[in-house]
Amino acid sequence: MKFAQRIVATSLVVALATVATACSSKDTPTVATTATGRGGSRPTVVVVQTVEPKVLVDATEALGTAKANEAVDITAKLTNRVEALHIREGQFVNRGDILVEFDATEVRANLAAAEATARDSQSLFERGTLLYQSKALSESDQTQLEAKMLNAKSLVGAAQARLNDTVIRAPFSGRLGLRNVSVGSLVTPGQIITTLDDISIIKLDFSLPESYLATVKVGQEVKASSPYSDEVFLGRVSSIATRIDPVSRSIIVRALIENKTGRLKPGMFMSVSLQRSSSNALLVPEQALVPEADRQHVFVVASGKAHKVEVKLGQRELGLVEIRQGLQAGDVVVVEGNDRLREGDSVTVKAAMAAPDS
Repeated sequence: MKFAQRIVATSLVVALATVATACSSKDTPTVATTATGRGGSRPTVVVVQTVEPKVLVDATEALGTAKANEAVDITAKLTNRVEALHIREGQFVNRGDILVEFDATEVRANLAAAEATARDSQSLFERGTLLYQSKALSESDQTQLEAKMLNAKSLVGAAQARLNDTVIRAPFSGRLGLRNVSVGSLVTPGQIITTLDDISIIKLDFSLPESYLATVKVGQEVKASSPYSDEVFLGRVSSIATRIDPVSRSIIVRALIENKTGRLKPGMFMSVSLQRSSSNALLVPEQALVPEADRQHVFVVASGKAHKVEVKLGQRELGLVEIRQGLQAGDVVVVEGNDRLREGDSVTVKAAMAAPDS
């Protein structure tokens, strides 16, 4: 009897447990586990750009001063009075044109006297030669006559030179500057009458650090501009100084610029850009870079996925940076949205930026 009661009690406990379990399953929802992660999230929207080769110019900036191809101050050699001026300010003159004439009255008289003396000495020498040939004149006397004749001729040459100095001619073709004297003025040696400049070609002198000496060559192209104008003038390096300044450790470089229009003036202050070399390079916008410590990376898009690539940088140019290692032409890099990316993320291209002009 007791055994039968124990079986009934056990059955009742099992039945109550089953009912409790059923009730519990109705009141509590079943939790389903779903794998989540960046691979299962929505693709990141990005802006990309295709990497293409571009000509990259390695240029050095400097400051220079313009000089005339030829320049001279027109001055007198002797103290004299100006008799005539053939000068018009700003006038273009050719080589050999007469610019200034001085009073030559006394000089011409001295030349005439010297020529008369020379003719007399020549006559005496010729007569002495005949006498010497007939043994009527000694050799020493003949030698003295010859010396007097030569001295008289030298005096003629000196007088002729002084006469030539009374006329100033243009030493080369160029343009005259301002006139500083008038007809009748007494001019002294060294006094500037006017200036003459040949500005058909401008010499542009600028200095560079000696560290650039190995890369600067004759014939390299330069671009020059004035701070007061947007016009750019092209020229080429014509010569490099043979000495380095021991104080500034710099060297003077000279470039020649054609100035047919006359826009450039001697003494102008100019900015110079010297093209040292040019090469094809892969350039990407600076915002495409993802820095990590001392390394630089970019994200390359391939088959809808973003892949992180380490790159080596080179020169920078107007918001662009040269990639020397890590990319190749045709790669598609992320330029916007890369701050939200990780290796292997799915991406959706929102727009493609145009590559920089070659």
